[in-house]
Amino acid sequence: MIKLLHLLPIQQISLQMIVMWIIACILLYLAVYRGFEPLLLVPIAFGVLIANLPTHGMVNLPIDGKPGGLFYYISKGITWEIFPPLVFLGVGALSDFGPLIANPRTLLLGAAAQLGMCVTFIAAVLLGFSPHQAASISIIGGADGPVAIFTSNKLAPELLAPIAISAYLYISLVPLIQPPIMRALTSRQERRIRMKSLRKVSKPEKLLFCLIVMIAGVLIVPEASSLIFMLMLGNFLRECGVTDRLSHAAQNEIINIVTIFLGVCVGITMKGERFLTAETLKIVFIGVTAFGISTAGGILMAKLMNRINPKNPINPLIGAAGVSAVPMSARVAQMEGQREDKDNYLLMHAMGPNVAGVIGTAVVAGYFIARLAR
Repeated sequence: MIKLLHLLPIQQISLQMIVMWIIACILLYLAVYRGFEPLLLVPIAFGVLIANLPTHGMVNLPIDGKPGGLFYYISKGITWEIFPPLVFLGVGALSDFGPLIANPRTLLLGAAAQLGMCVTFIAAVLLGFSPHQAASISIIGGADGPVAIFTSNKLAPELLAPIAISAYLYISLVPLIQPPIMRALTSRQERRIRMKSLRKVSKPEKLLFCLIVMIAGVLIVPEASSLIFMLMLGNFLRECGVTDRLSHAAQNEIINIVTIFLGVCVGITMKGERFLTAETLKIVFIGVTAFGISTAGGILMAKLMNRINPKNPINPLIGAAGVSAVPMSARVAQMEGQREDKDNYLLMHAMGPNVAGVIGTAVVAGYFIARLAR
């Protein structure tokens, strides 16, 4: 029996591993029992467990002609920048750009919600991070996991794990983080504002919008062209009406498979000795601050627009949807609006700044990469 125990890798288990097991269990609890982004948190939690168990042959490098471990190859989807654009393909196929086209001024709400990234970049530099690291950390404020991974992989691969987990954690906690900020910055009267019904957007308008945004985005920020291209391709497949099978695949099979692999690969980078550091705690703190500032930026922009044009007011709650958590932040705006007025339907209005935020985050990331990755 003693010999058998010696054969087991128990002696390889460290206190840091045990702490990471607890973190993985917390993520599973949030996903399974609280319903916070289970499609993301369950694969991430399992990746955390794999990374902090004395496994053999899971992540090892190929040596002497022998193949590497399974996740050595799957993780290439991140390092070779395959997974984030594929996620954007699915997001584009799942998104309706009609509300943004019908009410173009909501583009300003999506732009204002990028405030958190700008403030966070400065704060991260002041806290001792390099400009490359600060730019990667700031993307957490946009609540866009694929863009955070995409940017970190180019600018600060050493921080990929804490940045990715922070981004996805705050995406999953949108229903907890955003409502207190929304209520603090708006009055009951503002939350009860009913917006005018959106006009119906024609198919040619939607298709032309995809093409224009794709061309403009590639010309303005070519470093983010793969994200913008796949986002618009996914939406074009959705709206053109002749590629239903491809649109269905992008909305379901492709994004589901990629989400599993992406989540596990993010989790598997979270080894205890690298994750449980003061630097990681700084990133987690900066990330939630960035997310809060981004939420506030969209709300305050809506209030400013109402001052300028009081005859056609915007419910400030939809400004919080300017972060890129599609469609969760739009749903939160809808729920908060109906807390005050059960017959007030804000979801479609909130989708305008929501998809604008997706585009805006990709543009900001492209700008950072263009400026710093030289």
